[in-house]
Amino acid sequence: MTAAGLLLLAACVKVCVGASDGDAVFIREFTLIRRDHLPEEPLHEGPGNQKPEDPSSRTARSEEDRDTLWDAWGSWSECSRTCGGGASYSLRRCLSSKTCEGQNIKYRTCSNVDCPPDAGDFRAQQCSAHADVRYQGQYHEWLPVYNDPDNPCALKCKAKGSGLVVELAPKVLDGTRCYTESLDMCISGLCQIVGCDHELGSTTKEDNCGVCSGDGSSCRLVRGHYKSQHASGKTEDTVVVISYRSRHVRLVLKGSDHLYVESKTLQGARGELGLEKSGQYHLENTTLDFQKLSDKEVLRITGPLGADFTIKVQFATGGDSVVQYIYYQPIIHRWRETDFFPCSVTCGGGYQLTSAECFDLRSGQVVVDQYCHYYPENVKPKPKLQECNMEHCPARLETDLWWDENGQSDGYKQIMPYDLYHPLPRWESSPWTACSTSCGSGIQSRSVSCVEEDMQGTVTSTEEWKCLYSPKTAILQPCNTFDCPTWLAQEWSPCTVTCGQGLRYRVVLCIDHRGLHAGGCNPTTKPHIKEECLVTIPCYKPIETLPVEAKPQWHKQAIELEEEITATEEPMFIPGQWQPCSRTCGAGTQQRAVKCQVLLSFSQTVADLPEDECEGVKPAASQPCYRTPCPGAGGQGIAGQEEEEEEEEEEEENKTPQREELHDWEYEGFTECSGRCGGGVQEAVVICLNKQTREAADQSLCVSARRPPQLLQDCNTQPCPPRWETGVWSSCSATCGVGLMTRTVACTHQPSRDSNQTEILRDEECQNPKPGPVQACNRFDCPPMWDSRVWGQCSRSCGGGFQRRAVPCKQRLADGSILELPETFCPSKRPTNQQPCADIECPPEWVTTDWSQCSVTCGNGVQKRQTVCKKQGEDGRHWTKDPENCSPVARPTSIRQCSLRICEKTKLDVIKPDPTILAQNKVYIQWRKGKKLQLVVGGYAYLLPWTSVVLRCPTRHFRKGHIRWLKEGRRLFSLPHLSITSLGYIKIQQLRVSDAGIYTCIAGQAREDFVLQVIGSKQKLPVPERADSWLRSDGQKKAGQPDLASTGERFQELRVSLNRYDNIVEHLLTLKGAVQDEKDSIDKARSSEKNRSTLEDERGSSENTCPLVLIADTHRLDEITQKLTEGPGGQQAEQLITKLLSELTMTQGETNESTHHPPESAESSTQGPLLYKPNIKAHGSRTRSPLIVQRSRKVSVTSMSEMIAHVGTSVLLQKQVASLELRCEALGNPEPTVTWTKNRKELHYNNRVGLLPSGSLKILSPSKMDEGLYTCTARSRLGSTSLSSWLHITGGKRRNCVQGNRMGGEASMCAEHSNSSQSAELCHGQDCHLWWRVGPWSQCSASCGGGTQSRIISCMRGAEHRAAEMESQHCLGTGKKPSVTRLCNLLPCARWATTPWGLCHGQCVGPTLATQHRHVYCQEINATKVPYRMCSGLQRPSSLRNCSTEACALYWHLGPWTQCTATCGRHGFQSRPVTCTHRQTGKVAREHHCMWRPRPPTWQRCNILSCGRAGECRDSTRYCEKVRQLELCSLPQFKNRCCHTCRNT
Repeated sequence: MTAAGLLLLAACVKVCVGASDGDAVFIREFTLIRRDHLPEEPLHEGPGNQKPEDPSSRTARSEEDRDTLWDAWGSWSECSRTCGGGASYSLRRCLSSKTCEGQNIKYRTCSNVDCPPDAGDFRAQQCSAHADVRYQGQYHEWLPVYNDPDNPCALKCKAKGSGLVVELAPKVLDGTRCYTESLDMCISGLCQIVGCDHELGSTTKEDNCGVCSGDGSSCRLVRGHYKSQHASGKTEDTVVVISYRSRHVRLVLKGSDHLYVESKTLQGARGELGLEKSGQYHLENTTLDFQKLSDKEVLRITGPLGADFTIKVQFATGGDSVVQYIYYQPIIHRWRETDFFPCSVTCGGGYQLTSAECFDLRSGQVVVDQYCHYYPENVKPKPKLQECNMEHCPARLETDLWWDENGQSDGYKQIMPYDLYHPLPRWESSPWTACSTSCGSGIQSRSVSCVEEDMQGTVTSTEEWKCLYSPKTAILQPCNTFDCPTWLAQEWSPCTVTCGQGLRYRVVLCIDHRGLHAGGCNPTTKPHIKEECLVTIPCYKPIETLPVEAKPQWHKQAIELEEEITATEEPMFIPGQWQPCSRTCGAGTQQRAVKCQVLLSFSQTVADLPEDECEGVKPAASQPCYRTPCPGAGGQGIAGQEEEEEEEEEEEENKTPQREELHDWEYEGFTECSGRCGGGVQEAVVICLNKQTREAADQSLCVSARRPPQLLQDCNTQPCPPRWETGVWSSCSATCGVGLMTRTVACTHQPSRDSNQTEILRDEECQNPKPGPVQACNRFDCPPMWDSRVWGQCSRSCGGGFQRRAVPCKQRLADGSILELPETFCPSKRPTNQQPCADIECPPEWVTTDWSQCSVTCGNGVQKRQTVCKKQGEDGRHWTKDPENCSPVARPTSIRQCSLRICEKTKLDVIKPDPTILAQNKVYIQWRKGKKLQLVVGGYAYLLPWTSVVLRCPTRHFRKGHIRWLKEGRRLFSLPHLSITSLGYIKIQQLRVSDAGIYTCIAGQAREDFVLQVIGSKQKLPVPERADSWLRSDGQKKAGQPDLASTGERFQELRVSLNRYDNIVEHLLTLKGAVQDEKDSIDKARSSEKNRSTLEDERGSSENTCPLVLIADTHRLDEITQKLTEGPGGQQAEQLITKLLSELTMTQGETNESTHHPPESAESSTQGPLLYKPNIKAHGSRTRSPLIVQRSRKVSVTSMSEMIAHVGTSVLLQKQVASLELRCEALGNPEPTVTWTKNRKELHYNNRVGLLPSGSLKILSPSKMDEGLYTCTARSRLGSTSLSSWLHITGGKRRNCVQGNRMGGEASMCAEHSNSSQSAELCHGQDCHLWWRVGPWSQCSASCGGGTQSRIISCMRGAEHRAAEMESQHCLGTGKKPSVTRLCNLLPCARWATTPWGLCHGQCVGPTLATQHRHVYCQEINATKVPYRMCSGLQRPSSLRNCSTEACALYWHLGPWTQCTATCGRHGFQSRPVTCTHRQTGKVAREHHCMWRPRPPTWQRCNILSCGRAGECRDSTRYCEKVRQLELCSLPQFKNRCCHTCRNT
């Protein structure tokens, strides 16, 4: 084998590759293998699809590689992971003996698919791989350490059960996530940026909807707020329901209420989560971050939600709360584009179409389109059209193309060729139906279907997807949207008389939406045109009996303005308007046009037809007319119509005979007949005629007394033809979702006008069309509403069961279809879907218990169970009956065989130990309020109400999940505030009085009890049903004893056992209250003198040192109980209880508060005995600092005039006593020594004043000289403490004077009682006030990386304006000394750092121009990476720049245009291929690489020329006959192409 035939490949030797920053990046080691064994880089295959490489498979070297002496890149390696996102690399070698510039390895991501849920975490798998390797001589179970800010790509793990954290490997495997909440991955020990598109170096991010590089259109932002209503009486309420897959949820509750969450999965499974304290919670694979503050609660959920979350609020005492929320809700139903349908042709160039379907994101199924229409943001994508099968067909097929007689290809056929023989399928619609109303907005409908036409012109229906390349034409459209005609009345004419009663007229017009006088108004609502009028001027001569008619011109106008007749869809004669009279005076004629017309419904235009197309009698086209009389020959003036009648009579008397013979009345024709058929009336027209000229004259020229009478004649007496008579429409059958209205339609005939009878004829007798008897109504969508189905079968046949029914939310649409919607669409409350049933008594039946365990652990054995005859009562309980009441035939078997594993004969049988419960005989007494208590079974607990409790039952040799709990002898079930966890312990949220009782933990045959009492409750615990299973008087469980005692005996026995420690606890709590009162009064007196910082320190110290729970052993309490029972009561009993309290307090400080410092003042003990402790740390579990017990202010006097008082209280002697004992009870370990001082000076003892062995001070026959301030001091090597009392012997009331390390504020009261010799030593009022003076902080010693600041602290006495500096130890009693130094500027000294620029393989942004990336991070001076916020004040370097690469030498390659689809007209077009092509190689690349330059068009119009000479009318398509049949000639686009066919329409 020669050296030329070998290559280097990654195996086991570390090779250093130079980097720009000088660091060394190691890649995998190399070994020698043959060149023909190198794997080939797949061209279009994903990672993992590896094939052996032949010598020609390695990528050809580019010019850049040849210039830089690099070999071509090798194939991609196997992916580092099979799922969850891994890394793959490619290598190249340097062909020169010198160093080649650049890197010999490149990476890409692979296996970007989600891992199955049980796959586990990748980093955790790497840690667990070290479990079988000893570390420091031991095996450990290693858990991963996530999100290491210093080195996220190192494998750091921690040992389970200890705090040991070890770096097990300098770098994790390639593909491991750098951080848990990021896609960035570790490659070769460095953290590389990964975008949401899983590309290395990509900065693509997800939008708020979780869509990578999305625009946020797939979700909607929901904001809202909620306010609780405590007055409603409810205990909880729903805030908002957040749907599945929602993201970025944030809720803020302000107020006293509490949030909790309920969930409901798509499968109907429900869950609940209580939010008790701040932290992370998990519900339905969703992480919830909860923050509980003093005045508000904040809930954040990044999402997406794994179920529907119902956020609820639980009401608490206090005012109403307000909840503000915001989240991004996914649009559940989205349009999804389908794949391309099959190509329309197999060769010669065809087309493919896509469609869109409505997709349910929750169920993953396709649903009806109406779901997607509910979201305005949803825009249905238009179908896409692309060319396909562009290769030429065989020559014999090309000769079969169809051409018309002029050599022109059919424009319709060539617009979108479907195949070589027939045009593309098209939408074809039927004519529009008649409008539902003649005016006022109606609806027209039509049917639309997808059709295709074969070579013979036969049109057949086909699948709708073939027509989806163009929008489907509408099937409904509005029509007659104009307003209906209305009556319009003109002004009234003047009254026809000048005095008395007359008439006046007005013209009433029917005005349509165009403002023109037309027909169509309702005649029953027409206003009247004539009414009587009264002129207030009296008439002095008799008036005519009948009123004078109106002026001729008014009457004439009323006749002319008759209603118009409009065209309908049936041919009929339409008369036009009357032309002016042929003569301006006298009698003449009028003409009008009468045409046969029809209304075209599809275009709403009127067309003229030949007269033979119209049926019926043609209306008259002419009529006589008369305007005014012609003027006379004599030229005499015409008398006015307004002249008085008496003047007219005078003129008639003065007329000459010649004038009377010149004018006379004559009849001239008749008026138009009043009826067209069935008999009408005509009136003769009377005119004043000039006898000479034979022309009409003014009526005043004729004598009115000679006016001829009115003449009438019958006309049009022929019977009327039958006609359609319609009834009134009925009410609509449905209020929404399309209903029907009906009416009666009958063909009727009236024999004569005078006849009131109407004959009903056959429908054939009346002219068509027959009016419709049915029409649609209320054609609009119904609102969503609940649809209650039929009740299902009852769950039980007797004894009370339940039956259910489905109540879906449905909506009836305007097209009659019914759509089922989600429950949230129905606004009203959902009807109940469950009700009780089978409420009848059940007969007795056999009830069996569970099978017992097999009698053997291996081999064959038996199992048993009990069968009992029981009957269910009305209360739901089962009562045992005599077995005779149940059928013996149906009795179940009570024994059966069981077979377990084969017994192993070669091994000794291992005896399984019996389960035991690790009980603790403790008594828990809650001393102050706390959040949660941890208790163990086997004792007693006295707890405060509203405390959260965890009651555990530790076991051995027994699975915790099988633990059972009883309460009061009955099985314990979970309640809303009480739950039994899967680990076998009880959780009680906010303890109530009803929770008090006896709890029993059962583990196999072992059982332990626990007595729980609530402090403040006066009720005693009741005796359980099975007393033999509970505690005896000695606190131990009865095991296996028979129940021989009577009920009364058991009751008496258990009363001692259940409430045995109530008296001791009551004494302790009473002592706690008395001491608390004493402390509160002392605090109040001192608080005015303390500075604020001291009080805050004391509060914190008090809270830490005061125990939460006092824990006592039962045998210790039994001992004290025995002493209290045997010994005398009174003071000795009080001392026993006080001593017990001190022991419990010290024990709790030792066990529970060992991590806290001892209290620095007497105020540290806020509850219980006032224990005074010095500011010294405890040095062990057995040693204890000195302390003095302060008793109550009570002063006891014995029968022999001996007074006993406790130090810490003032003593006032108003009468002579034999002796006074000041008791000082000092405690501590080692035992402290007690000394006394008087007025701050050493007390000298004598035969009258002496020290007792107990440390108390006794004064015999106290007198005035004994008055003063007595101080008791207890000292040990651990420190000292003191307590003072003032003794006053004269009369008068004095205030208490107590001095010690906690009562310094009372010095003014003590000083005023001292004698004059001591007054110079003591201070008065504010002069005695001790306090710490705090100076300002100095500047920080460092600007970053951690520095220090200092300040001056001085001990001062007196008021601030005249204070004197004291030694520091004098101020120790006022509180903890403030700190002198502190840390500052802790942020590290950081700067921006960058990695070398990556490869130039980003998105193309120009010719030979792409983008490259680099990683920008924040690091300290020592090169330690820190979070980005550390460098937020510095200018961040760019992470993206342009670079030059031949890979982007791309351009749009344009192919030749195809032949135009038409030779003329406006409908021809042509196409061409446009591809993104590399300039040098000519290879086609993906189009998005060329998108930096606009894509040239692939379609264009062509041959936009006139298809003939001006004025030439011919058809340019063979579909013109269809155009004429569909009455489309009125539309310009069809008329132009079908000019010849449409010329006569």
